[in-house]
Amino acid sequence: MVNSFGQRLLETFVKRGQLCIGLDPSSDQLQKWGLPFSESGAEEFCNQIMGESEGNVGILKPQVAFFEQFGSKGFAVLERVLNRAKGMGYLVIADAKRGDIGTTMAGYASGWLSSTAPFVVDALTVSPYLGAKSLEDTILLAQENRKGLFLLAATSNSEAKGLQSSIGIGGRSVAKSISSFAAEHNESHLGSIGVVVGAKIKIEEFGIAKQELENTPILTPGFGAQGARLADGKRLFGELSKNVIFNVSRAIAGDSPSGLQDRVLSAKRELEIGLSN
Repeated sequence: MVNSFGQRLLETFVKRGQLCIGLDPSSDQLQKWGLPFSESGAEEFCNQIMGESEGNVGILKPQVAFFEQFGSKGFAVLERVLNRAKGMGYLVIADAKRGDIGTTMAGYASGWLSSTAPFVVDALTVSPYLGAKSLEDTILLAQENRKGLFLLAATSNSEAKGLQSSIGIGGRSVAKSISSFAAEHNESHLGSIGVVVGAKIKIEEFGIAKQELENTPILTPGFGAQGARLADGKRLFGELSKNVIFNVSRAIAGDSPSGLQDRVLSAKRELEIGLSN
């Protein structure tokens, strides 16, 4: 039987570390690389990053919006990129932030998490803001197919803090309620139902105790171009750092493909040092 997502994630941490590279073929990034703003440009961008990172990095996070912008041809490219990543041994987290209710959410879940899903991924980011319990069936499908989910909890964008720090039923912040809901599904280390927490977020400000997330994987954007440093990995997360997927996108992609592998290796070394301090 295939191991759970959490078990595969732990194995990846041991073999290739906790660095995750974002695949973000935005218009700005394609222009910097001298690639056309098209589905072919997006595919070439992803292929180069995957090729230069192979064997050194174990986790990729494609941002689905940057493929969707090219319509059906972009989704076809995404399917090819995902299949290629799987063949190269990467663990893939699709950053799609899907969130809905009932049969609509079931449709999203089927496309990403079912045994016949056209998009072959290991995990998916989801939005719990129609009520965390609206994701119960999605969680069951993910668990059934040995896949993972990451619920948006305390994100890095400043606009979110007012909502995510709001106090709801039971006197808990929205972010804490989401984190607690995810943690309930993780009985051992490492579970398969994770949360998204921004790199510079202090979870205590949302009333979230670190021990509550001891079995919960944490996907953390915000490193590199957004200001957080991989060298501060352990300082930022303390004992939870062993659960964290440290995502970097623009800082590794850089202004051109020249020196790409060097940037990958430099980021990996910086994180290793940051986690050893």
